[in-house]
Order: sequence, then structure tokens, then C-alpha cells
Amino acid sequence: MNSHFSALECRDTLRLIFEKLPIPDLARSSCVCRAWNSVSSDQEIVANAFKSPWKLKDVVGKPASGSFWRDNSIGKFAISHRISRGDSVASLAVKYSVQVVDIKRLNNMMSEHGIYSRERLLIPVSDPEMLVGATCYVEVDPCAKRDVAVLYLEDGPDQKSIGSCTLSQKNAESSGANSELGKKRVLESLRRSMQVDDATALYYLSIADGDPRAALSQFSQDLRWESHSAFA
Repeated sequence: MNSHFSALECRDTLRLIFEKLPIPDLARSSCVCRAWNSVSSDQEIVANAFKSPWKLKDVVGKPASGSFWRDNSIGKFAISHRISRGDSVASLAVKYSVQVVDIKRLNNMMSEHGIYSRERLLIPVSDPEMLVGATCYVEVDPCAKRDVAVLYLEDGPDQKSIGSCTLSQKNAESSGANSELGKKRVLESLRRSMQVDDATALYYLSIADGDPRAALSQFSQDLRWESHSAFA
């Protein structure tokens, strides 16, 4: 019996076993003892287990939280779509065969207004076949506010755009109230009045040169235009 227990504490033996385990079993193994935790938490073993079910070519990057690797469900993946003129959440939902509500939930959007204040949207992966042979990049998306394994269908990740949720944030921060607290209060008040998310309120504030009334007026005009278009 002792020889059997000794074998199960040998790192080489454990590695051979753990390399064949799926993510849930690796997570359970890490709770057995310190030796098992050390091997089952090995970056290479965990990354390979994460990739295996989806037949991914590679996963690049290190997540902000180690718990990221404990779940490799399809919800951990997303497609990066660079916003271009004419895009809407509805049109992207049709293009990628997903639900509008899922796009909004993933990107923490309360409405479609201000979509152009973002450089990109993350789109849920609806077809697992898209992941076969693909390379995903682990990024902390500032809009999703969590680690996401991002798939780029065209170009690779643009380091300039990663970490930037809005195009106009710097302009808005330099205008409006004189203090950080004042800016936050103006933004919060505008967000509540519009009943939108922070990014949308910030977008309208930036195009109005920091004038809350002008921002609200422009937002109202856009709402009337959308309403008229819907019934046209």
C-alpha cells in the first residue's frame, strides 16, 4: 500500500495522469493535497486541458484570475468584432447567429445607444466549430469586466485597442466638471436621465463637448429618429 501511495506522490507519475484529465477533474485533484495541487495547477497541463475539448491550436496570454482555467465552457469564448459604420447590435446578432440579449449581456450594455463609442464588441461564440484549430487570446475586457478567451476572425489583437472601451473617454474627462468627483456626478446624473450604461452616457457627453444639456438633447433626437424609423 505504501508503495502505491508513494507512486501517487511522484510528480512524473502525477503529470502523466493529470495530462489526461478534463478541467473539472483537474480542479478536484488540486484539492487533494499540496503535491497534487502543485502538479494539477501547472500552466501547461491546465492550458492543454482548457484547449482539448474545442481542439484549439493555442491559448495566448495569462488571465488576471487563476479561476479562469477552471471553466472551459463555450461561454468563456467570444469573437472580437471591430465596430464600423452601419453596425448595430441587431445586425451583428444576425451576422453571427446569436441573440441580441446575449451580446448586450456580454458587453454590459443597457441599450444600443452609443455603440460607436466603443472600438469593438465581443460576440458570443455560437458555433464550436469556429474554435477548431484557432488561436484565442486571453484578455481582460474593460466592458465585459472579466477574462475572456477572444477569437479574432480577421486580424490579430490590436494592442492599441485592447484595454480601451471607449473612443472618447479622454476627451470627456478633460471637459465638463473641474474635479474627478464632479465628472463622476455629471456622468451618473446623465446616465440616470438617459437610462443607459456609462459608455453611452460618456459618448454623448463627449460629442457635446462636456455639456450635459446638449448631450441629453442629442440623445433625445436620436431616440426620436429611431422611433420614426421603426414606424416608417
